[in-house]
Amino acid sequence: MAAAPKAEKRVERLRSRIAHHDHRYYVLDDPEVSDTEYDDLLRELRELEESNPDLVTQDSPTQRVGGRPLDKFARVEHAEAMLSLANARNENELRAWAERVERRLERLDISGRQIRYVTEPKVDGLAISLTYEDGVFTRGATRGDGRIGEDVTQNLRTIRAIPLSIEDAPELLEVRGEVYLPIADFAKLNEQRAAAGEPTFANPRNSAAGSIRQLDPGLAASRPLQIWTYGIGAHRGFEPSRHSETIAWLRERGFRVNPEIQVLKGIDEVAARCRWWEDRREQLDFEIDGVVVKVDDRGLQRELGVAGREPRWAVAWKFPPSTATTELKKIVWNVGRTGHLLPFAMLEPVHVSGVTVSTATLHNEEDLERKDVREGDEVVVLRAGDVIPQVVSPVIQRRKGRRLRKPKPPEKCPLCGTPTVKPEDSVFTTCPNRTGCPGQQFQHVKHFRGALEIEGLGEKNAMRFLKEGLISDAADIFALTAERVAALEGFGELSARNLIEEIEGAKRKPFSRVLYALGIPGVGYVNAESLAEHFGTMERLLAAQPEQIEEAEGIGPVLAEQIFEELHEERSEELIGRLRDAGLRMELDRSERRVVGGPLEGKTLVLTGTLPDLSREQATKLIKRAGGKVVNSVSKKTDYVVAGDSPGSKLAKAEEMGTEVLNEEGLRKLVSQ
Repeated sequence: MAAAPKAEKRVERLRSRIAHHDHRYYVLDDPEVSDTEYDDLLRELRELEESNPDLVTQDSPTQRVGGRPLDKFARVEHAEAMLSLANARNENELRAWAERVERRLERLDISGRQIRYVTEPKVDGLAISLTYEDGVFTRGATRGDGRIGEDVTQNLRTIRAIPLSIEDAPELLEVRGEVYLPIADFAKLNEQRAAAGEPTFANPRNSAAGSIRQLDPGLAASRPLQIWTYGIGAHRGFEPSRHSETIAWLRERGFRVNPEIQVLKGIDEVAARCRWWEDRREQLDFEIDGVVVKVDDRGLQRELGVAGREPRWAVAWKFPPSTATTELKKIVWNVGRTGHLLPFAMLEPVHVSGVTVSTATLHNEEDLERKDVREGDEVVVLRAGDVIPQVVSPVIQRRKGRRLRKPKPPEKCPLCGTPTVKPEDSVFTTCPNRTGCPGQQFQHVKHFRGALEIEGLGEKNAMRFLKEGLISDAADIFALTAERVAALEGFGELSARNLIEEIEGAKRKPFSRVLYALGIPGVGYVNAESLAEHFGTMERLLAAQPEQIEEAEGIGPVLAEQIFEELHEERSEELIGRLRDAGLRMELDRSERRVVGGPLEGKTLVLTGTLPDLSREQATKLIKRAGGKVVNSVSKKTDYVVAGDSPGSKLAKAEEMGTEVLNEEGLRKLVSQ
């Protein structure tokens, strides 16, 4: 029986709204409705389709996850071959490729015009093709050998960033893309598999491929797969003249296209962009193994043609891998500034992301237990960003029945011999010797001198001063004299005097810096700023109850309780008193308070990277004087991200969310309006 016109109209409306919200959430990372509102729309559509089966279509959002597990994947012949790319391992090889392109165009008698190139990140995932017929997604396939792939349509339907239908579509369109698993999700998936005794994945690419090649689409749907689309294959009724035009066309129709794809003139610009990507690579939340460079003009692409299975009009500048496998030789335990015992992996040296790695973090013992990492394991090591390399997971399948003992934290502190304890509500085994453990003393002094920028008191000097009894804690730093320091071997009068001048300068650091230097767990630079701004003086902060501390921006109930307890420990109260007596600032200067009614009134900003002329503290002060607010993480509420050299993942998130990014010059213009 045919559905009523009213039901048909409502179904069309619901599908349109759900597709819109899928695009906002999964492509733009900027949802407009809550999860509950979205679920209500999907539930209403499902109920209408169940009541009116003739309204069910293959491009309906209800068909994303469904279907019985397959016995095997059907073979698919690509209408247009999915070619491999030639590799350039360095700039010389990239320039040699460009010269070959120019020479071939000269032989074809079509040289003389400036070649424009397109650069895009080479995502290390699973290459796939998406076929649309009259705008409806009808088939998805893996690359396979480039000519024959596997039909994985059911699994690709589960990826919500893939449109099930597109508007203003040609008769036939094959979209090419790369399916990947974000790095954090790759690590989490490996942990889960290791805990279940299942084989782990060696890298994010293998995890993406393993997810898409699941015969049960429900398993693929359970993993947070994503996609970047980068071009087209077979097509009818659509003929773009440039690759960049294709990219823009795909973006306009809701496909997820990387925002950093650029059109460039000449190979010098291309080489600079490739180096830019290599520098930025480790700040991304997805794995890239190079940069793809393409001739933009599709007419020139056709003239250049294909050599074997590689297009002459494209090349991949390859990076060294950021994951590797190696043997975990030994697990050692370091002592942090709050007494927490932190496990580290001593590795058989391995080359990862351009450097040789021999140690890696295991975070904490709960992480160690969850990942099920043991001495003697073959392990997956990940190096991303400027952080310490980390052990992602063991390679379970390589244990081959070997009986490897599970590691346990030591019963005694490895540095002071004090019996260790583990509070019931903590993930850390702890050395309780807060005042006498040399490991805790060193870590706290190291943090303190960094927070107050006492550059002359580096790690080596801090350790030496502690060992030789010149200091026993952070407050003792302010009792040092030039005469005592100059008497040490290796110190002269000038270097001793410079150190004392730096120590005197630390007394002029803002109250927020002093709060940060105390090393209260959970109170980093931004939270210290928030507490200083909210309370104004140390006296008011010390008098506050947990519920009052919670009123400061960014401070939740658990952290508020933790701050209260830490501040009121006897050793903390004594340290604060000695620092006050030494002359450190214990209240917020009027000039540091946020101005009401300035050009940034009501605006929220995030700082990342190193600015040319402004320190983080100076930039924060500048923003506050203009009435703005500085927070630590990028969200929908962030108005601007101020980025300098070597920005972190905050820049990548800002670009994905479409948040406006400023450099130092842009910030200065903004605050002067």
